Amino acid sequence: MLTGILALLAAALFAGAASYINVAEQPARMKLDDAALLTQWKPSYKRGFAMQSTLAIAGFVLGTAAWWQTGNSLFLVGAALMIANWPFTLLIIMPTNNILMAIDPASGDERIRPLLRKWNGLHAVRTGLSMLACAVMVVALAG
Repeated sequence: MLTGILALLAAALFAGAASYINVAEQPARMKLDDAALLTQWKPSYKRGFAMQSTLAIAGFVLGTAAWWQTGNSLFLVGAALMIANWPFTLLIIMPTNNILMAIDPASGDERIRPLLRKWNGLHAVRTGLSMLACAVMVVALAG
């Protein structure tokens, strides 16, 4: 059962970090002027990506291992929800990220703020996927 607990831990760490971004970091960042907003977002995104991508993989691997060990298919569902963050990020969020990364913060580009609002909404899907994974894994552990 240790593997299931570790899978839940990875999912909970991802969910906590993702929630923090949506409810605290991004709203605070949006109070900055456009140049400072994008200047702050770029390194924050790179660090967040490194952390969350690792947690998504860890949650998937550990959830799959917990399913293999226990036969409880809920662990596999939780693992799938965690790894779903990868294709969602690569296919849906990455085009917005690429545009934002290409913009010079000092350019005065009028797309900065609307794109970062859009990015926050897209990131909320990642938050939801990880929260759902946590819930599923809690039920798996309770069963």
